[in-house]
Amino acid sequence: MIRDGVLVLADGSVFEGELLGAENGAAASSGEVVFNTVLSGYQEVITDPSYAGQIITFTTPHIGNYGVNATDFEARRPFCRGIIVRDLARRHSNHRAEASLDAMLARYSIAGIGGIDTRRLTRLLRDTGAMPGAFGADEATARAAAASEKGTDGIDLVAEVTTPQPYSIGAGARHVVAYDFGLKHSILRDLSGLGRITVVPAGTTAAEVIAMRPDGVFLSNGPGDPAQVGYAVAAIRELLGKLPVFGICLGHQLLCRAIGGDTFKLAFGHHGGNHPVRHETT
Repeated sequence: MIRDGVLVLADGSVFEGELLGAENGAAASSGEVVFNTVLSGYQEVITDPSYAGQIITFTTPHIGNYGVNATDFEARRPFCRGIIVRDLARRHSNHRAEASLDAMLARYSIAGIGGIDTRRLTRLLRDTGAMPGAFGADEATARAAAASEKGTDGIDLVAEVTTPQPYSIGAGARHVVAYDFGLKHSILRDLSGLGRITVVPAGTTAAEVIAMRPDGVFLSNGPGDPAQVGYAVAAIRELLGKLPVFGICLGHQLLCRAIGGDTFKLAFGHHGGNHPVRHETT
């Protein structure tokens, strides 16, 4: 059954569409609206903890074509606030598929809206920057939710996505402690191929890490404002000079702040896919 819906941005822009995924009744789903330019890999994007607090707009018009499966999850569950698509595939086809994208969204209580002019929306976000928004069945409710949505500024979203308990994966002579600020499973798989990885919660102290006697410390990706994760900055600052430390994404920003640098939010981040480049002659 088609469920009519409406997307409202904080600047008053309105987009009509149809609701999909979880049913929120009269409530609206709100968050910071961003866009992603991947042509495939929608499941990995939706389950990437770095999107906590955000509503993901897919610029690729057809989403859900090949379904979803348990292997391609990047986290224990999705942490995004919702998705926006032009056209959600009503039927999926792939030998690895275990369920439809719509069913996965419903299972994890993630709502979405389809039938949206994502080209118009992306151009708007490109020109004005990421902004709060909300979608639901009622325009007035969505408008009120968009107006009250604070986005991701000034919020510690890491606490929402980090692992509650330490755990280990992999084996080998090398031992790396990985801070989970929103660690993606694919990154963890790559690291575990190099040795033993001990994943620790974001609030783990430097003393606790040093006691594990690792060969190095990895600072993972994650969501939100690095200025709000002061406890991690303090731990990193204490680790510097005692252990090799390397980071990616939010982890790199936290490392920057630990050595005295500052961070600020861009109007919009470029969210897309990584593609390997190989120069055959070298």
